[in-house]
Amino acid sequence: MSELWHVSEDPAIEVFHPHHNELHALDEALVWAIDTTHQWLYWFPRDCPRACFNAKEDTTEEDVERWLDGDRQRRVGVIESGWLEQFRAARVYAYRLPAESFEPWDKFFVSRQSVTPLEVVELGDLLARHAHAGVELRIAPALYPLWDKVVESSLDFSGIRLRNAVRR
Repeated sequence: MSELWHVSEDPAIEVFHPHHNELHALDEALVWAIDTTHQWLYWFPRDCPRACFNAKEDTTEEDVERWLDGDRQRRVGVIESGWLEQFRAARVYAYRLPAESFEPWDKFFVSRQSVTPLEVVELGDLLARHAHAGVELRIAPALYPLWDKVVESSLDFSGIRLRNAVRR
């Protein structure tokens, strides 16, 4: 397992306690984490709606060409233009967590126990972080027109905080 992280705008979390998250199918109190491979999905202000996508093993060549400009390794994050100022001003922190009590769940990892972080890292300039990692950041007036097409594709996708996106 790669390193596990929790990303937050709060720079002073000493312990992560299990809590209920009404947005996920698991109906129990949990601590949520993401591995290093998927951490880029959280290089955004917490409430910023975003559509993120990349190729997976069975993504069609047509979708790679259409969505990723023919580059199967490309990762893309899309935010709405109305969130650009908040994105540029955000201070976001990644907490590295001990992996022992976590188990996999979809793209995430969950623990039923309280977890004390091993370290906290300020992510710095989020635009620069995306660029340095080779993650393409796109700005769109609204996410839903794009999102409706992405979810019909063969891409791997993640829509986070879409409830905060401009309504259709």
